[in-house]
Amino acid sequence: MSSSSSGGEKVRASHILIKHRGSRRKASWKDPEGHVISNTTKDAAVSQLKSLREDIVSGKAKFDDVAATHSDCSSAKRGGDLGPFGKGQMQKPFEEATYALKVGEISDIVETDSGVHIIKRTA
Repeated sequence: MSSSSSGGEKVRASHILIKHRGSRRKASWKDPEGHVISNTTKDAAVSQLKSLREDIVSGKAKFDDVAATHSDCSSAKRGGDLGPFGKGQMQKPFEEATYALKVGEISDIVETDSGVHIIKRTA
């Protein structure tokens, strides 16, 4: 296991993405034509995500179940799992938030060009 190259520490995370009209791609598996996304303000996306996060943190819902039904990312079908990734593979705010989490922790709202996310570090 000495094959870790310089700074090659990988993390693994799952996320829930809510897109809004400011997102760079206004379509998703849930909304292929982008009608809902184009009419969703960033504030509305953030408040929806805050409410979902509250359900997860309070134990009312499981992260992967919420991701599977609510996330605008195609990773939804894997419960939001993005698999392992290293530095430079994700948008900077997403990467920084993930590396700052301890395994099992869930981030606050993270904004990227894709939309707003909550991230759960899994490894």
